[in-house]
Amino acid sequence: PNPPNSNPPMATRCAAAADLPAGRPRKRARHGWDVAPATKAQITFCGQEVGDMTTMVLPSHPPDYTCFSLLSKGVARNASPPRREDDKDGHYVFAVGENLTSRYKIYRKMGEGTFGQVLECWDRERKEMVAIKIVRAVNKYSDAAMIEIDVLQKLARNDATGKHCVQIRNWFDYRNHICIVCEKLGPSLYDFLRKTAYRPFPIDLVRELGEQLLESVACV
Repeated sequence: PNPPNSNPPMATRCAAAADLPAGRPRKRARHGWDVAPATKAQITFCGQEVGDMTTMVLPSHPPDYTCFSLLSKGVARNASPPRREDDKDGHYVFAVGENLTSRYKIYRKMGEGTFGQVLECWDRERKEMVAIKIVRAVNKYSDAAMIEIDVLQKLARNDATGKHCVQIRNWFDYRNHICIVCEKLGPSLYDFLRKTAYRPFPIDLVRELGEQLLESVACV
């Protein structure tokens, strides 16, 4: 007979590496988000969000990840919240502190408009605050969002310095909502006026704003 193997199986070693409190029963492994499997094109275009969910993550990986068995998939601990129904207008329903995919954590709501709402989120990968526009789950607004993404990407290519136009970081489809990730800018002119008690702008500031607008138009 073969001598007994002194090394525990890989599945046992992976399970032991999971950072769970002592005595707490282990939950079944999660198998990805509650969305349809990504196509190859989606993985290429939205690599940061979808990634390769079939690769096992070993204990040497960052603490945001874990694995449970040889058959389980590497899944982020920062899991998405349970699926909720959208509101009557098709807006995404969220709560502050929840995750928007495993990469982004919702910090606050920045605003809302006809096309959707904008959330300030923490980007765990880039270690920065970003503004994410979550488009309403309505076909005409989703189609318009895809045109907006195309325009933003063209503007980014023409703006070599990245200083004249808002920079799109990423985009992805999350639970039938197109999400556009941009750098966080601000304050708006309205917020600035409100903080200065609606006093007229000094002429030097008007010149500066006009110069910035002309430089931005030159990039188009």
